[in-house]
Amino acid sequence: MDLIKAIVLAIIEGLTEYLPVSSTGHMIIASSFMGIASDDFTKLFTIVIQLGAILSVLVLYWKRFFQSVDFYLKLLVAFIPAVILGSLFSGLIDQLLESPLIVAIFLVIGGFLLLKIDTLFTPSENQEIGYKTAFKIGCFQCLAMIPGVSRSAASIIGGMSQKLNRTTAAEFSFFLAIPTMLGATAKKSFDYYQNGLTITPEQVNALIIGNAIAFIVGMIAIKSFITYLGKHGFKIFGYYRIFIGVVLLIIHYFVQPLTTF
Repeated sequence: MDLIKAIVLAIIEGLTEYLPVSSTGHMIIASSFMGIASDDFTKLFTIVIQLGAILSVLVLYWKRFFQSVDFYLKLLVAFIPAVILGSLFSGLIDQLLESPLIVAIFLVIGGFLLLKIDTLFTPSENQEIGYKTAFKIGCFQCLAMIPGVSRSAASIIGGMSQKLNRTTAAEFSFFLAIPTMLGATAKKSFDYYQNGLTITPEQVNALIIGNAIAFIVGMIAIKSFITYLGKHGFKIFGYYRIFIGVVLLIIHYFVQPLTTF
Protein backbone atom coordinates (compact mmCIF):
# COMPACT_ATOMS: atom_id res chain seq x y z
CA MET A 1 0.00 0.00 0.00
CA ASP A 2 1.45 3.35 -1.02
CA LEU A 3 0.74 6.64 0.75
CA ILE A 4 -1.90 7.80 -1.76
CA LYS A 5 -3.94 4.63 -1.24
CA ALA A 6 -3.58 5.00 2.52
CA ILE A 7 -4.89 8.58 2.36
CA VAL A 8 -7.86 7.54 0.21
CA LEU A 9 -8.82 4.78 2.65
CA ALA A 10 -8.42 7.12 5.63
CA ILE A 11 -10.73 9.71 4.06
CA ILE A 12 -13.29 6.98 3.40
CA GLU A 13 -13.00 5.79 7.01
CA GLY A 14 -13.45 9.29 8.43
CA LEU A 15 -16.43 10.04 6.19
CA THR A 16 -18.30 6.79 6.65
CA GLU A 17 -17.49 5.42 10.12
CA TYR A 18 -20.34 7.20 11.88
CA LEU A 19 -22.74 7.37 8.94
CA PRO A 20 -25.19 4.47 8.43
CA VAL A 21 -23.56 3.46 5.14
CA SER A 22 -20.94 0.89 6.26
CA SER A 23 -17.38 2.17 6.53
CA THR A 24 -16.02 -1.38 6.36
CA GLY A 25 -18.01 -2.05 3.22
CA HIS A 26 -16.74 1.12 1.56
CA MET A 27 -13.13 0.31 2.44
CA ILE A 28 -13.50 -3.25 1.15
CA ILE A 29 -14.83 -1.93 -2.16
CA ALA A 30 -12.16 0.79 -2.39
CA SER A 31 -9.30 -1.55 -1.53
CA SER A 32 -10.66 -4.14 -3.99
CA PHE A 33 -10.68 -1.58 -6.81
CA MET A 34 -7.11 -0.62 -5.83
CA GLY A 35 -6.08 -4.28 -5.86
CA ILE A 36 -4.92 -4.40 -2.23
CA ALA A 37 -7.94 -5.93 -0.45
CA SER A 38 -6.27 -9.28 0.26
CA ASP A 39 -3.03 -7.72 1.55
CA ASP A 40 -2.44 -8.42 5.25
CA PHE A 41 -1.34 -4.87 6.01
CA THR A 42 -4.42 -3.45 4.27
CA LYS A 43 -6.63 -5.49 6.58
CA LEU A 44 -4.69 -4.22 9.58
CA PHE A 45 -4.68 -0.64 8.31
CA THR A 46 -8.45 -0.46 7.80
CA ILE A 47 -8.97 -1.53 11.41
CA VAL A 48 -6.23 0.51 13.11
CA ILE A 49 -7.16 3.84 11.49
CA GLN A 50 -10.46 3.56 13.33
CA LEU A 51 -8.49 4.88 16.32
CA GLY A 52 -8.42 8.28 14.62
CA ALA A 53 -12.18 8.12 14.24
CA ILE A 54 -12.48 7.19 17.94
CA LEU A 55 -10.49 10.26 18.90
CA SER A 56 -12.94 12.49 17.03
CA VAL A 57 -15.76 11.26 19.30
CA LEU A 58 -13.66 11.80 22.42
CA VAL A 59 -12.89 15.37 21.37
CA LEU A 60 -16.41 16.32 20.34
CA TYR A 61 -18.16 14.71 23.33
CA TRP A 62 -15.44 14.94 25.99
CA LYS A 63 -17.82 16.25 28.65
CA ARG A 64 -19.94 13.10 28.42
CA PHE A 65 -16.97 11.01 29.51
CA PHE A 66 -16.81 12.76 32.88
CA GLN A 67 -20.45 12.24 33.83
CA SER A 68 -20.46 9.02 35.85
CA VAL A 69 -19.16 5.48 36.15
CA ASP A 70 -22.64 4.37 35.11
CA PHE A 71 -21.95 5.74 31.61
CA TYR A 72 -18.98 3.39 31.19
CA LEU A 73 -20.81 0.40 32.63
CA LYS A 74 -23.60 0.81 30.08
CA LEU A 75 -21.05 0.92 27.25
CA LEU A 76 -19.45 -2.23 28.67
CA VAL A 77 -22.81 -4.02 28.78
CA ALA A 78 -23.51 -2.98 25.17
CA PHE A 79 -20.04 -4.14 24.12
CA ILE A 80 -20.34 -7.67 25.58
CA PRO A 81 -22.35 -9.22 22.67
CA ALA A 82 -19.69 -8.11 20.16
CA VAL A 83 -16.93 -9.67 22.28
CA ILE A 84 -18.73 -13.01 22.47
CA LEU A 85 -19.85 -13.27 18.85
CA GLY A 86 -16.63 -11.76 17.52
CA SER A 87 -14.62 -14.45 19.32
CA LEU A 88 -16.88 -17.28 18.18
CA PHE A 89 -17.04 -16.29 14.52
CA SER A 90 -13.74 -14.49 13.90
CA GLY A 91 -12.74 -16.86 11.09
CA LEU A 92 -16.02 -16.42 9.23
CA ILE A 93 -15.89 -12.65 9.72
CA ASP A 94 -12.40 -12.51 8.17
CA GLN A 95 -13.67 -14.43 5.15
CA LEU A 96 -16.62 -12.09 4.71
CA LEU A 97 -14.28 -9.10 4.86
CA GLU A 98 -12.85 -10.19 1.52
CA SER A 99 -16.22 -10.28 -0.27
CA PRO A 100 -17.30 -7.11 -2.11
CA LEU A 101 -20.37 -9.02 -3.33
CA ILE A 102 -21.61 -9.50 0.26
CA VAL A 103 -21.07 -5.78 0.80
CA ALA A 104 -23.16 -4.90 -2.26
CA ILE A 105 -26.05 -7.15 -1.24
CA PHE A 106 -26.26 -5.82 2.31
CA LEU A 107 -25.86 -2.22 1.20
CA VAL A 108 -29.08 -2.64 -0.76
CA ILE A 109 -30.93 -4.50 2.01
CA GLY A 110 -29.88 -1.93 4.60
CA GLY A 111 -30.81 0.88 2.25
CA PHE A 112 -34.43 -0.26 1.97
CA LEU A 113 -34.59 -0.56 5.76
CA LEU A 114 -33.33 3.00 6.22
CA LEU A 115 -36.05 4.28 3.88
CA LYS A 116 -38.65 2.99 6.35
CA ILE A 117 -36.87 3.35 9.70
CA ASP A 118 -38.29 6.79 10.53
CA THR A 119 -41.82 5.40 10.38
CA LEU A 120 -41.22 2.06 12.10
CA PHE A 121 -40.55 3.31 15.63
CA THR A 122 -42.04 6.07 17.76
CA PRO A 123 -39.67 7.62 20.34
CA SER A 124 -40.82 7.91 23.94
CA GLU A 125 -40.50 10.99 26.13
CA ASN A 126 -38.01 9.19 28.37
CA GLN A 127 -34.64 9.12 26.59
CA GLU A 128 -32.72 7.55 29.46
CA ILE A 129 -30.69 4.52 28.35
CA GLY A 130 -30.85 1.68 30.87
CA TYR A 131 -28.70 -1.42 31.05
CA LYS A 132 -31.29 -3.60 29.32
CA THR A 133 -31.58 -1.11 26.48
CA ALA A 134 -27.79 -0.86 26.20
CA PHE A 135 -27.49 -4.65 25.93
CA LYS A 136 -30.16 -4.84 23.22
CA ILE A 137 -28.39 -2.11 21.23
CA GLY A 138 -25.18 -4.11 21.56
CA CYS A 139 -26.94 -7.16 20.14
CA PHE A 140 -28.11 -5.13 17.14
CA GLN A 141 -24.55 -3.87 16.64
CA CYS A 142 -23.39 -7.46 16.11
CA LEU A 143 -25.27 -7.53 12.80
CA ALA A 144 -22.51 -5.26 11.50
CA MET A 145 -20.10 -8.19 11.60
CA ILE A 146 -21.56 -8.79 8.15
CA PRO A 147 -19.75 -6.25 5.92
CA GLY A 148 -22.16 -3.86 4.28
CA VAL A 149 -24.60 -3.80 7.19
CA SER A 150 -22.95 -0.81 8.95
CA ARG A 151 -22.14 -0.75 12.66
CA SER A 152 -23.59 2.73 12.92
CA ALA A 153 -26.84 1.79 11.16
CA ALA A 154 -27.29 -1.41 13.17
CA SER A 155 -26.75 0.25 16.55
CA ILE A 156 -28.86 3.31 15.67
CA ILE A 157 -31.73 1.08 14.52
CA GLY A 158 -31.26 -0.91 17.73
CA GLY A 159 -31.60 2.29 19.75
CA MET A 160 -34.67 3.45 17.85
CA SER A 161 -36.28 0.03 18.35
CA GLN A 162 -35.97 0.79 22.09
CA LYS A 163 -37.90 4.06 21.59
CA LEU A 164 -34.87 6.35 21.52
CA ASN A 165 -35.08 9.33 19.18
CA ARG A 166 -32.73 9.61 16.20
CA THR A 167 -30.20 11.90 17.89
CA THR A 168 -29.98 9.96 21.16
CA ALA A 169 -29.63 6.66 19.28
CA ALA A 170 -26.93 8.10 17.01
CA GLU A 171 -24.92 9.56 19.88
CA PHE A 172 -25.00 6.28 21.83
CA SER A 173 -23.84 4.58 18.64
CA PHE A 174 -20.87 6.97 18.56
CA PHE A 175 -19.97 6.16 22.16
CA LEU A 176 -20.37 2.43 21.65
CA ALA A 177 -17.95 2.63 18.73
CA ILE A 178 -15.10 3.38 21.15
CA PRO A 179 -14.86 0.03 23.00
CA THR A 180 -15.88 -1.82 19.85
CA MET A 181 -13.13 -0.28 17.73
CA LEU A 182 -10.53 -0.55 20.47
CA GLY A 183 -11.34 -4.22 20.87
CA ALA A 184 -11.22 -4.86 17.12
CA THR A 185 -7.91 -2.99 16.82
CA ALA A 186 -6.32 -4.89 19.71
CA LYS A 187 -7.45 -8.25 18.33
CA LYS A 188 -6.37 -7.51 14.75
CA SER A 189 -2.97 -6.22 15.89
CA PHE A 190 -2.44 -9.29 18.08
CA ASP A 191 -3.38 -11.66 15.25
CA TYR A 192 -1.10 -9.77 12.86
CA TYR A 193 1.95 -10.28 15.08
CA GLN A 194 0.91 -13.82 16.00
CA ASN A 195 1.15 -14.66 12.31
CA GLY A 196 4.77 -13.51 12.31
CA LEU A 197 4.12 -10.32 10.35
CA THR A 198 5.97 -7.08 11.01
CA ILE A 199 5.40 -3.43 10.13
CA THR A 200 7.92 -1.47 8.08
CA PRO A 201 8.78 2.21 8.76
CA GLU A 202 6.78 3.18 5.67
CA GLN A 203 3.76 1.33 7.00
CA VAL A 204 4.13 3.06 10.38
CA ASN A 205 4.02 6.41 8.55
CA ALA A 206 0.91 5.29 6.68
CA LEU A 207 -0.79 4.39 9.97
CA ILE A 208 0.09 7.74 11.56
CA ILE A 209 -1.09 9.76 8.57
CA GLY A 210 -4.17 7.56 8.16
CA ASN A 211 -5.24 8.07 11.77
CA ALA A 212 -4.70 11.83 11.54
CA ILE A 213 -6.84 12.09 8.42
CA ALA A 214 -9.55 9.81 9.86
CA PHE A 215 -9.66 12.03 12.96
CA ILE A 216 -10.08 15.30 11.06
CA VAL A 217 -12.59 13.96 8.54
CA GLY A 218 -14.44 12.08 11.29
CA MET A 219 -14.96 15.31 13.28
CA ILE A 220 -16.53 16.98 10.25
CA ALA A 221 -18.68 13.94 9.43
CA ILE A 222 -20.07 13.58 12.98
CA LYS A 223 -21.06 17.23 13.33
CA SER A 224 -22.65 17.28 9.88
CA PHE A 225 -24.45 13.98 10.43
CA ILE A 226 -26.06 14.97 13.73
CA THR A 227 -27.24 18.28 12.28
CA TYR A 228 -28.67 16.65 9.16
CA LEU A 229 -30.20 13.71 11.01
CA GLY A 230 -32.15 15.90 13.40
CA LYS A 231 -33.77 17.76 10.51
CA HIS A 232 -34.17 15.20 7.73
CA GLY A 233 -33.85 11.63 8.97
CA PHE A 234 -32.34 8.61 7.19
CA LYS A 235 -33.87 8.53 3.70
CA ILE A 236 -30.91 10.07 1.87
CA PHE A 237 -28.62 7.42 3.35
CA GLY A 238 -31.06 4.71 2.28
CA TYR A 239 -31.12 5.98 -1.31
CA TYR A 240 -27.33 6.28 -1.32
CA ARG A 241 -26.86 2.71 -0.09
CA ILE A 242 -29.29 1.33 -2.66
CA PHE A 243 -27.62 3.26 -5.49
CA ILE A 244 -24.08 2.14 -4.58
CA GLY A 245 -25.20 -1.44 -3.98
CA VAL A 246 -27.07 -1.69 -7.28
CA VAL A 247 -24.12 -0.21 -9.21
CA LEU A 248 -21.80 -2.79 -7.63
CA LEU A 249 -24.20 -5.63 -8.44
CA ILE A 250 -24.43 -4.47 -12.07
CA ILE A 251 -20.63 -4.40 -12.27
CA HIS A 252 -20.45 -7.85 -10.71
CA TYR A 253 -22.96 -9.55 -12.99
CA PHE A 254 -22.51 -7.64 -16.25
CA VAL A 255 -18.96 -6.28 -16.30
CA GLN A 256 -16.54 -8.14 -14.03
CA PRO A 257 -16.99 -10.24 -10.88
CA LEU A 258 -16.17 -8.09 -7.86
CA THR A 259 -13.97 -10.76 -6.32
CA THR A 260 -11.49 -10.43 -9.21
CA PHE A 261 -10.68 -6.73 -8.69
